[in-house]
Amino acid sequence: MPFSAHEDHNPPLAKFESMLKTNDVYFFDSEDFQEITHHYLDSGKVALAKKAIQIGLQQHPTSSELKLLQVEILVFENRFDVAEVILDELEAIESSNEEILIQKANIYSKQDNHQKAIELLHDALSMTDDNADIYSLLGMEYLFLDDYESAKDAFINCLNEDYEDYAALYNVIYCFDFLEDFDGAITFLNSYLNQNPYCEVAWHQLGKQFVSKKMYKEALSSFDFAIYSDDTFIGAYLEKGRVLERLKRYNEAIENYEITLGLDDPTSYAYLRIGKCHDKLGNLELAKKFFYRTVHEDPLLDKGWIAITDFYFKQGNYQKALYYINKAINIDSENVLYWKRSAKINELLHFYEESDLAYQKAVELGNYELQTWISWSDILLKLGEYDSAIHTLLQALEFYPEHADLEYRLAGMYYLSSDALKGTYHLKNALKHNYEEHDTMEILFPAVYNRKTVKNIIHSFKNASL
Repeated sequence: MPFSAHEDHNPPLAKFESMLKTNDVYFFDSEDFQEITHHYLDSGKVALAKKAIQIGLQQHPTSSELKLLQVEILVFENRFDVAEVILDELEAIESSNEEILIQKANIYSKQDNHQKAIELLHDALSMTDDNADIYSLLGMEYLFLDDYESAKDAFINCLNEDYEDYAALYNVIYCFDFLEDFDGAITFLNSYLNQNPYCEVAWHQLGKQFVSKKMYKEALSSFDFAIYSDDTFIGAYLEKGRVLERLKRYNEAIENYEITLGLDDPTSYAYLRIGKCHDKLGNLELAKKFFYRTVHEDPLLDKGWIAITDFYFKQGNYQKALYYINKAINIDSENVLYWKRSAKINELLHFYEESDLAYQKAVELGNYELQTWISWSDILLKLGEYDSAIHTLLQALEFYPEHADLEYRLAGMYYLSSDALKGTYHLKNALKHNYEEHDTMEILFPAVYNRKTVKNIIHSFKNASL
């Protein structure tokens, strides 16, 4: 009987699919059913995987491997009770099968009982010499518990079993990074590279650790070794470019970024970095060209729109800067820095109400910097919103008690609101803490400053400071 076209690549699979189409019944080895099931699971075809297991267990009812695959699917479907019954039956027959314990640990993990999962995985370690996968699972369980030290040790043990397990290598470095143990990471990576000197991933990670310590010369050497080990390693070129930027070697940085454009499809990140370098070099037309390429390549990259915003802002073209900052905000409306830029640009365009709203949004998002409060209150002054300005400044004083810049502004606002008593109180407070800044009153509140009573108060503190 003819089978499907891919029979030569996977004869059992072709035979099985032919059987499903014809309703004929063919006999398969247990291993064939395992292979077929794995194929469907890897392809995300769970229904077909379950069909293969069902027929497989009809033909091989005692196959523990097929039953374990059945358990794997049951766990995936959160049918833990049924899975545990099968595992208990298997354990009674094969008490030394570590896969049974691994599956039980998986169930406990999915039920958030990670400590019990860890205990079972440690038991499984004593049953086999092939421990790499178990150490990897242990590492993940420790991560669930935020026990980064134990997770790190588990992933290192995994690498000791299988030094080419790059997922474990990344996880080791993740743990070192979380523990902020950059020196420990460097020591570990150097030891690993002594055994695996051409591992581009390890060289790349070593370079990133040196960057964290601002050891840029060593970082460049590490990225060079990563590139030497794999001259198509895009990540190494990008990281090297960033270091060269920090060292103000912009032309060399551009060269590295441009290499990545030829290795694979161009990335918006590479275009952005090239644009930034040209901007630093004063190549403004080239900078603008690459910034526009950035957003053309990825219209949802907010950093691209910000780059264009800053470009036009520096040129004094605030209308265009406003257009592009709004693009960035539409992509990421929770970014405080974008709202601060929006506030400043709107202020320069004399769009004070829009500037007021932007500062308000920045504060709502948790930006409590002194300058934000000061700039916001100055906008409210321009709008004549004295009560709102007073409310804003009183909020600011909670973060910066008795700060002179805030006190002078509060004094002026209260005087303008015809509350001379509070105005005098805050003016004296400001003068007491920083007399030298009293010209703030003259600059922001000239009508108030020219009042005889206000001048007398300032003059009295001048005499006191002599």
